[in-house]
Amino acid sequence: MQKPQDRFLYVIFLVSAGILAAMIGSALWNSQNGPKLTLNNRDTNAQNEAIVSSGSSEPIQNTPTGVFNYGGSTTWIPIHAGVSAMITNDFPDFELRYTLPANGLPSSSTGLKMLLGGELSFAESSRPLKLEEYDEAKQRGFDLEQVTIAIDGIAVAVNPGIKLPGLSVQQLQAIYAGQVNNWSELGGPDIPIKAYSKDPETSGTAEYFLKSLLDADAYGSNVEFVQETTSTLKKVIRDPGGIFYASAPEVVDQCSIYAMPIAPLSQPNNFIPAYQSSWRTGDDCLAESNTVNKAVFRDGSYPLTRQLFVVVKVDSDRDEAAGRAYSDILLSPDGQEIVQQAGFVSVR
Repeated sequence: MQKPQDRFLYVIFLVSAGILAAMIGSALWNSQNGPKLTLNNRDTNAQNEAIVSSGSSEPIQNTPTGVFNYGGSTTWIPIHAGVSAMITNDFPDFELRYTLPANGLPSSSTGLKMLLGGELSFAESSRPLKLEEYDEAKQRGFDLEQVTIAIDGIAVAVNPGIKLPGLSVQQLQAIYAGQVNNWSELGGPDIPIKAYSKDPETSGTAEYFLKSLLDADAYGSNVEFVQETTSTLKKVIRDPGGIFYASAPEVVDQCSIYAMPIAPLSQPNNFIPAYQSSWRTGDDCLAESNTVNKAVFRDGSYPLTRQLFVVVKVDSDRDEAAGRAYSDILLSPDGQEIVQQAGFVSVR
């Protein structure tokens, strides 16, 4: 089947906030009856530890009725359509409404602010909770709990003209700290490096990249901050020296860019690809798209991996019931299959 050349399948939702709201909103409002799901035991660990286990199964119980607002990280968007259809079919009285922030684009940080401010019943995050967020929740009379739903890898997108076997974590650090400014310094062509990133103040992915990869308080002055993924990947296609990073499902399923293999700190010459097999381009890619290398995300050998969380408002009320129900549904066997189909790694 023919597919668009640029293959921006997941991130097209982000072309504008209005389109995002309309598409997600319409997907989350239909209702019909269907069979019940089964559930694996939920992870309630608030620490940032990967959990991969089979667990035991039991019916999902106490799903609340009514309309509940949720929002947060745009990394989660590939999951929304599948889980929306599941909830519509199996829990027609449990209605979810994706809610955008009043100002700016959705992100982990804005979603958590909205949750703390009473605008959301639960939030989706691509980074762990911060101590100050736990503290603010307690000041407001409730607790927060992060539930691990999936494992994600971050892929590094470069212009396909950058002919390198890969980049080491050390080289990525040097690029985003502004210490390396030309690809020739890394063994590539004589082309100035143009580094793009989302703002770590609003993006959970950018904050993870800054703190976990760069171990720094700020990006280098050479980095250009951008608002969303789709237009930035297009910039990388047009810019011979462009480099950007995003959730692997957003990057790997492309034909016009290249997902650069990354080597860990301990093995700077062991380049590990975020994609399976060899990278396909042109007609080969159109015939069979590139796919995420879930095995290296699961075993941790790929150096840029993280977890995705549902953040539950622990208030012994309807908001908590909604957050726990959403987590339970996603951690059920069918829910974890949706996680896999979206390009992430299941934790059950």
